[in-house]
Amino acid sequence: MAESLWIIDALARETLLFASVGLFLGGIDDLAIDLIFVMLRIRRESRPRLTLDTLPPPCRHGRIAVFVAAWDEVAVIGGMLSTALARFDHDDYRVYVGVYPNDRGTIDAAAAVAERDSRITLVIGPRDGPTTKADCLNTLWHALRRDDAREGVRTKAIVLHDAEDVVHAQELRVFDSLIDHYAVVQLPVLPLVNRGARLVSGHYADEFAESHAKQIVVRTALGAGMPLAGTGCAIAPDVLAKIAQARGGDPFDASSLTEDYELGLRLAELGARGIFARVATDDAGTVVAVRAYFPGTMRESVRQKTRWMTGIALAGWDRTGWGRPRAFADHWMRMRDRRAPLAVVILAVAYVALPLWAVAVCVHWTLGEPFPYATWTDPAAFWLLVANTGLLAWRLATRMLFTGRSYGLREAIWALPRFLVGNLVSMIAAPRAVILYIGMLRGAAPVWDKTRHDFPDLTPAMAGLPPCAKTKIASRGAGNG
Repeated sequence: MAESLWIIDALARETLLFASVGLFLGGIDDLAIDLIFVMLRIRRESRPRLTLDTLPPPCRHGRIAVFVAAWDEVAVIGGMLSTALARFDHDDYRVYVGVYPNDRGTIDAAAAVAERDSRITLVIGPRDGPTTKADCLNTLWHALRRDDAREGVRTKAIVLHDAEDVVHAQELRVFDSLIDHYAVVQLPVLPLVNRGARLVSGHYADEFAESHAKQIVVRTALGAGMPLAGTGCAIAPDVLAKIAQARGGDPFDASSLTEDYELGLRLAELGARGIFARVATDDAGTVVAVRAYFPGTMRESVRQKTRWMTGIALAGWDRTGWGRPRAFADHWMRMRDRRAPLAVVILAVAYVALPLWAVAVCVHWTLGEPFPYATWTDPAAFWLLVANTGLLAWRLATRMLFTGRSYGLREAIWALPRFLVGNLVSMIAAPRAVILYIGMLRGAAPVWDKTRHDFPDLTPAMAGLPPCAKTKIASRGAGNG
């Protein structure tokens, strides 16, 4: 019995110490971001806020191309394209939809919309799907280059969107204005909360509300590379052409699972100026943003988080390294991007340590023996517990604050249980990500492991669609030319 008790005590002590130190370091890291954000807000109080009314007029006119890569998106692509055509407030744009020859359902759904409006260009790639999203975007890039050369048009900006996105009516106006001054423009992404899956789908809302209102703001202010969200972003074609020239013709890396993240860092390394644009539409704080439903089930969420974790924290480390020498702010941000697997291990150990600690205390109490590692008898352990409790309370309060700012008080309250849901999703996704990464190291080709998408019912917004026009469909050979 004494030996068993010693083992329980040792496990409780070591796991709790490991978790406490790890949580403390992670909490200090997050607190540093919060403090920098507060200082930025204080400094920015004297500056005029960027709003639709204060946007500078475009320096030159030009066409905007919207890229939408679609694989197995029959359920959403029609609604997304119809809504975009009804909402976009811009005189000169064209939407390029990339599809696969073996995905007849998506082709038919997109073609049905394209028949009504010539601004939709359907591009059928040369290879069966799924490949990767980056490969599909490369197909769209070459189709655009051919169209520009044939028509004598110089596209001003390339906008990336996902097949499930609900676009903002004024976003092309924002891109048209800011792309004159920046090579990359990223809008906020605000996930829609699925009322029937509030815990799972809502935790994305919490994470993006904080990330796209605070973390990227701090990141860009420090001069670190701005990772793109893969949607709601505009890129100057000249910059993409420079990357394409260096890669043998393709600007997007078809071997990447998170081409958007890597592209943002690559653009920063080339010296391309980027801006994270929070453009207010009213005095209430509403901003021009992209909205979409994110996964609402644990299974789908784990699949998506697995891909993100593999592409950013594991494979992304190999592919992008640490960037420019002595760019310490950028190194810090990349370290934060890659800490997810370690953070998950620390969380898992913490969740194991707490019941172990309780078991050890109960066993000692039952036997009438004092617990030798009680927190209250160890000053270092006590103050570490106090610090972690304070940091956790601060983290939860911050999460609620940013969620409430974007979604209101009710969702801010829901952010508390969703914090645990997000941790659970990450803990399940982490070992899957490691397995996927090991497979990639052994030569497995990356595949577009997409999740099922939903599109909201926006029937009132469908009114006022443009008149019918001839369908424009690119041929099967619209690949790399």
